[in-house]
This record gives sequence, C-alpha cells and structure tokens, in this order.
Amino acid sequence: MAPPPIVTGISPKEGPPGTRVTLRGEYLGSGPNDLIGITICGCDCLLSAEWKSSNKIIARSGPGKGRGDIIIITRSGGKGSSTVQFRGYHETIGPMKESAVWVEEAPLQNLAWGSRRSLSPTTYQYEDPLGLSVEGNEKKFPEDDLHELFPEGALAAGGGPGPGKLTSDNFIPAWFLLENHHTTSFEDLKAGLAYLRRRVEAQKEGQLSFLKANVGAVMDQLDTIVALKERFEADMKALGPDPTAKAEQAIKESERQATELFREVLGRREKAEAIRNALGVLQRHRFLFALPSTIERNIRRGEYELVINDYMRARSLFGSTDVPVFQKVFQEVDRRIGALRTALLSRLREPVPAPLDEQKKIIKNLVSFEAEGDPGWEAIQARHQHLLHLLRSCKDEHLSSCSSSESLASPDGDVKSLRGMSPSKFVKTSNSASSQEFLGSSMGVQGVAPPGVLFVEALTEALWDHFPDLWRLGQAYFSGELHVPSNPSRHSEFKDMVMEAVRVFCDLVRGALLPLGGAERLLRRGQGDHSAGGGAWLPHCVRHVRRQAYEPLVRLDLPSEALDAVTSLLFDLRLFCMVTLFRHATDSVRALHRKESWRMEMDERQEGITDLPLRFESRVREVVQVVKECALVGERGEIPLAESTTACKELTAHVQALLCAFPQALEHLTFGKEAMMMQGGGQHSPAVSQLIGSPAAFDPYRGGDAACAGQGKQPPSWETCLLITMSNCAHTRAMVLPRLGDLFKKQSYPGATNSVPGQQWGPLSVSAGALESLERRIFEAYLEAKSDPLVGTIEPSMYLGHLDWGEPFPMPVDVRPYAKEAIGNMIGVHAEVHRVSPSLVPRMLSQIAETVAEELARLLSCVSHFSREGGLQARSDVCAIQEALGPYVTPVASSFFEEALEALPELKSEEDTKCPGLFPCPTTWPDQGSRCARPSESTR
Repeated sequence: MAPPPIVTGISPKEGPPGTRVTLRGEYLGSGPNDLIGITICGCDCLLSAEWKSSNKIIARSGPGKGRGDIIIITRSGGKGSSTVQFRGYHETIGPMKESAVWVEEAPLQNLAWGSRRSLSPTTYQYEDPLGLSVEGNEKKFPEDDLHELFPEGALAAGGGPGPGKLTSDNFIPAWFLLENHHTTSFEDLKAGLAYLRRRVEAQKEGQLSFLKANVGAVMDQLDTIVALKERFEADMKALGPDPTAKAEQAIKESERQATELFREVLGRREKAEAIRNALGVLQRHRFLFALPSTIERNIRRGEYELVINDYMRARSLFGSTDVPVFQKVFQEVDRRIGALRTALLSRLREPVPAPLDEQKKIIKNLVSFEAEGDPGWEAIQARHQHLLHLLRSCKDEHLSSCSSSESLASPDGDVKSLRGMSPSKFVKTSNSASSQEFLGSSMGVQGVAPPGVLFVEALTEALWDHFPDLWRLGQAYFSGELHVPSNPSRHSEFKDMVMEAVRVFCDLVRGALLPLGGAERLLRRGQGDHSAGGGAWLPHCVRHVRRQAYEPLVRLDLPSEALDAVTSLLFDLRLFCMVTLFRHATDSVRALHRKESWRMEMDERQEGITDLPLRFESRVREVVQVVKECALVGERGEIPLAESTTACKELTAHVQALLCAFPQALEHLTFGKEAMMMQGGGQHSPAVSQLIGSPAAFDPYRGGDAACAGQGKQPPSWETCLLITMSNCAHTRAMVLPRLGDLFKKQSYPGATNSVPGQQWGPLSVSAGALESLERRIFEAYLEAKSDPLVGTIEPSMYLGHLDWGEPFPMPVDVRPYAKEAIGNMIGVHAEVHRVSPSLVPRMLSQIAETVAEELARLLSCVSHFSREGGLQARSDVCAIQEALGPYVTPVASSFFEEALEALPELKSEEDTKCPGLFPCPTTWPDQGSRCARPSESTR
C-alpha cells in the first residue's frame, strides 16, 4: 500500500474553466491506471487528466468558481490532500472566442445604476464607475495579497462574485481600487470620485435631469422613431395593413433554416455529450467493467488474494446497485467467483491432499468467498481418510507379495491378515548355519531387506509424511489460524481421528513383527515364536519405528493417549527384539559344537584350548551390545525395560539360557551322538594293550601335528577330545565368564550392577556351575576310560606265564613286565594329559594312582603263600610302581601301597635286603618336577 498522494504545487494558480493546469507533488500514482480520481475546486477533471510521472499530472479545470483544493485519488494510495489551492472564475466569452467549455452566448449584465437588460456580447464593453481609463492597469494586483489584506472578504465571497465586483453583496471598495486601479495616481482617483459623485447626483435629479444629461441620446432615439414611423407607413402602403403575418412567416422560415443550418452542429454536441458521459462512466467505473477479465487473469496466475480483494471491493460498491448494466456485470463476476469456489472445493476434497501450506491458503480463500459448509473440517477429514488409506494400502501391497497359499485370516479388524502372520512371512528363513550368524551384521544389516522390514519402513514413512500435516492442520483449525469458526464439540472427534491413525499404525506394525498375542505370548519361552529368521532386522525395525514414528510424534506434542500407544508398541517391539536376539544367540551358541575344529592353542595359563570359548564370548558380546542399544535403553519418554519386573525376569532368564548354552554345546561334543559313535567305533587312544612296547602310541599329536583336525587329517581320539573339552570348560570358567561379568556391568544390565561384591551374578553363577558339573562328568569319563583298562591289564600281565608266587624261582634282578607295563601306561596318560592341560596332571594321576594301588593291594592280598623269591619280587614291583607315581601318591594311595606291602613276607635276613633286584621302598618323594620312576642300578 503506497502513501496517499500530496499536491504541493500548481501552475497557474487561477483561471477560467478549461484552463490547462500543471500539478506537481508526491505519490501521484504509479501509472495511468493507478489514477482513479482528480477534482479541482470540487469539479471532476479525471477525463482531461494526463499522467506524466509520480510527481506530475496535467489536467484542465472545470466550471467551478472560487478557491478550492486539488484532490487526487490513486488505487494504491487512496484519497490524497493538497497544500495549495486553485481559484476559478468566469469571464465573458463571445461566440468567436475559443473556449474549452460550452458557454451561453448572451449573458445578462446587471448594472448598479441602471435597469437590467440584455447586451450583445459584441457591443458590451466594461465601463469603469469612476470614469477612469484602465490602460496601464493590465498587471493585476496579486490575489494572495488581497486575501491576506481582506480575509473577511475571501470568506464571505464563497462561490459568488468577489468582493471587488460591483454586483457582489460583500462589495469592498478598497479591494475594487487595488484590483482595478492599484497603479492610478491619487489625483486621478480624486477626479474619478468627483465623476462618480456627479453621476449619482444626476441620477437623483429625476427625469428632467436625466434628459438634460442625455439630450443627445434622446434626440437620436427620436430621429430613430421618426424613421421607423416613416418606414412603417411605407411598408403599410407596400405590404398592406397586416405585415406581421409575413413577418411571422419570415421568422418561422428563418427559424427553420437556422435549425437546418445548426442541426448537425447540435447533433454533434449531443453526441459528444453522450460520448463524454459514457466515457466518464466507463472511466469512473472501469474497475467494475474490467473485473471479470481481471478475475480470470488472476485465477490463471493463482493470485487468489487479489481476486478476493477485487471481489470484496466490487461487492461493497455494487452489490446492491439498481443500475441494470452494473447488475449484469456483477452477475458475471458472481458466476466466475462461483466457478472458482467450486474448483477450490474440488481441490480440497481430492483423494491426495495438496501440501499443507497450499491447503491452508485454499481454506482461507474459501472462507473469504463464503463457501458453504466447513472447508477446514472437510480438509481435516480428507487428510485423515488419506492417511488411513495409505496405511491400509501398504498392508494390502505387502500381503500380495506373500505366498497366496498360506492362510492369513484373523478376526482382528485392520490387522486381520497381519495378526496371523509371524515375522517368518516377511523374512526368508534358512536351515543353513549362516542363518544363525545374524549378530555379526545386526549393527549394520546388509543385503536385500525382507518384505516385513520393507512393510514397516513403508508404514513409518507414510505416517511421518502425512500425520504431522494432519496434526498441524487440526491445530490451525482450532486455533483460528484458518479464520474458520471452529466447533468446540469437534475437539473430541479430531482426537478420535488422531487416535485411530495411531492405533491403525501400531496394530499393523504389531501384526507384521510381533507374534499373535503380542508381548504376552512372546514371554512364553519355548513356544517357537522366535523362529522367524529375521532377528538381524529387528533392531533395524525398532530403530526405524523410533526415529521415523515415535520421535517425530513426540516433537508434535500429541495427546498423552496417542504417545502412550506408540510407547507401548515400542516397549513390545523392544521386548520382542531382546527375546528374539537372545534366543537366536542361544541357538547359535548351542550349535557351536559344529564349529569345533579341534585346533588347539595355548591360553594365558598355558592350557590347551580351541577357538570355541572365543566364539562363545564373541557371540555374547555382540548380542549384549545390540540389545543394549536397541532394546534395553529407551529414548525420551519410553518405558525402560529395567523398570519392568517381567522384562527384567525375562532378561535374566534369557541371559542365563545364553550362558548355559555353551556348556550344552561342550556336552554335545563329549557325550553327544557323534561322540558316542566315535567312542563306540574304536576311535580312541590305544592306551591299554597287553605288554605294550612304547608309550609313544598314546600321543595322537606327536610330531607337532596338533592341528590335524579340520584339515582333512585324522581327528584326535575321544579321550583327547575329553581332555580338550575339559580344558575349554576350565578356561571359560576362569577367564571368559569374569570378562562377561564385567561386560554386563559396563552395559548396565539389570541385576548385574546390583550383584554382591565378590559374588557372581545369578546367570554367570549358574553357567559356572553347569561348566563345573560338566567338567566333573568329563573327568570321570576320562578317568573311567583310562583307569579301568589300565588296572584291568595288571592281573593278566602279572600272571602271564602261569606265575606262582609260592614256587621258588631265581632271585629277582629286575621288576616284572607287568610293572613296567603299568608304569608305561601311566606315563602315556601323563603325557596325554600334560600336552593338553598341565594343571590336570596331578588331579588325574592321583586318581589313577589310587586305582592302581588299590588293585595291587587286592591282588597281593589274595595270594595265599609267597616264596622267599616271590616275596622279594613282589616287593620290588610294588616299590617300583610307588616310586614311579611319586608326587601323585595321595594318602589313600599310600595306604593301599602299605596294605600291599603288608601282604608280603617281611625281610628277615640281611641277604634279602641286599638282593640286587630289590627296588627300595621310597621314604621321601622326589621333586615335583619328576614325573617318572627312578629304577635301580640293576634295572638301568
């Protein structure tokens, strides 16, 4: 909107009608079309106006008289003002003088001292009342100075004659003298005053004085009358007694001829006046006549605000007019506005709504056009239906991609086809081992996403793209931003719309990702709901729903009910994600026995282990990290799983199941079907054979071939597998589980941070107990596999060759072969155990020593009679075996050895004690590092 126009200068400042006036000022319009009105002294001069610039306009003055303002009206600035005035006056104009206006040809002149009569413009001349000549007074006295000297005269004049005119009712002599005789000398003025007095005195003397003063004129008039009489008498003689008939006829003929002569001129005058009036009407009301085309042009440009402004202005000016032409034009304007209103309503009701800003403009335009109904509420309903249609279209589209042979029916409303669809409908399952190794890529899932993930992404994108616009449109509707009178009763209806959209979204996501029954059923472990094969994508889905649905809804400041619905969905998704990830990890760990290569390496304690404990720790670390990021820790406003008692119990149970899955995998390696087949098929070490020649046969890894397994070579024996598995158990208990305990505390898992110092967390303690129990079983199995055959060879080897301890035979010079065989077998066991786990050697050899000592005590106690040589030989054999076992002889074994020696005859003579084959009984044990017996000199 421009400032109103201001006229600050005018040239000339006065003049008769039709004077070319130059107006100067500021803000006089931006163009010819912007100028819609101009008045000078109250007369409309728009038709003659010529717009030159925003500071200059040229126009012709109208028939106004007196002083008045110059008012300019523009379309952009409105009605203006002026700081100067123009004075209009009328002057006598004859027929031959050029004039811009139509004037009467015979004005009446009223003289102050005579009668009123009509004077011919050609003969009338102004007569000064003072009888002075006006020569030398051509330069007029400044009118502004006259107004300043006589302000009362300017106010009293108004629109009539000025105070300097003799005919003025407010005649001021001083004004007259300054206006007409300001250059006349004082002497001339006194002479003029004397002349005026004589004229007045003469007029007072009566008719005689008048005749005396005008005797010349009277005589001329008398002569004229006599001439007229003579002429009249001559005409009577020539024309008859009634010449007026012919005169009347001649006058009529003259009138006819004058009419014929001036008909064309008068017709042109009337036509010009009609055209001038028509142009004036068109110019004055050109806004209305151009309005239909203007509206059409603005509609094509999309400038609906201009259409509204023009229409409202036209309706305020011509809405109740009685002029037929105005009514016709306004009806056309109404017709075009009605078509525009219909088009806007159609755009508002389209199935795919326009962008929010454009839709707001459409609503405001419809309100300005006074459209029927409630366009704002219709827009809200259209957006709501469009959002629901998008969500359900996503469901239909993704259902069509599933197998048509599977029944997906369910009576649960919007999710009737998705409620019965487990995640396996969307996720490609596989029975291969690679389908279980999902945790390694769960932080950044690669490859083609399954249909269920695509479905969830499509749902969240549809909600994010359209729900915020629905909410903002509703807020704008109820806040009055759309200029629509809102209905308070619709608050609850709009809330129901919002809740319906959120509910449909949550139900569809639940149907796609959660098993039937939601969180209640997924908590029933062992039901098989986790076999979808899509655990790797669950964290991605949780993060996508959180970032694309929950966080944007939180920023919108939705009602608590809507946020609670999404929060509950996220809680169930996080809980299901946690359960599924742990179950998949548990299955993966439980299947680690398939990954055993029996490639042995030394750990920090110099114990032989395989890579299974490291694989187990890696699996646990991955799943713990993923669960912490996507499930355990919630964003702002989400329900933490740690605050849910049920979730904490489930978390603890699944962590315990995960940690206990590794002992199960190790148990499968030692006592599973494959291990039993290995044991039953004779694939074990030839540790026991009668009179074995070399202990080297006990070592399947001799020659540095410990990595033979997994490379196409012969796998280790079952007994060696038992030892390796037992070492893995010990390593897991001593090294892996403490590191995992620190990991759980670092990740702030519920329960792990609250454990008593010095005590393990419940799942860790249970897993450690399971490993310890498995270790005992493996120890007993290995001991049984080694000690029973070893002990079983002592008796047959002892009585080989039908030995009889009571018969005399040569004095002993060495231990018997059965003792050597027993010592050799124990050396083989020692070598086998020491190569895998040196820490197991004392424990294993102590048990074997007790078993061998018990067997020797039993066998020797059963001998009824020993000969002298037999007793010495038996004593030498027992002492050799006892000396060989040395540091592994426990008090129990020692008691059995003593029992065996007590069954032998005592040494009675010095000769017996000096027998060269007698092995001395040990009185002190060798050093801890001594692993083999020290034979006598004769034996060496």
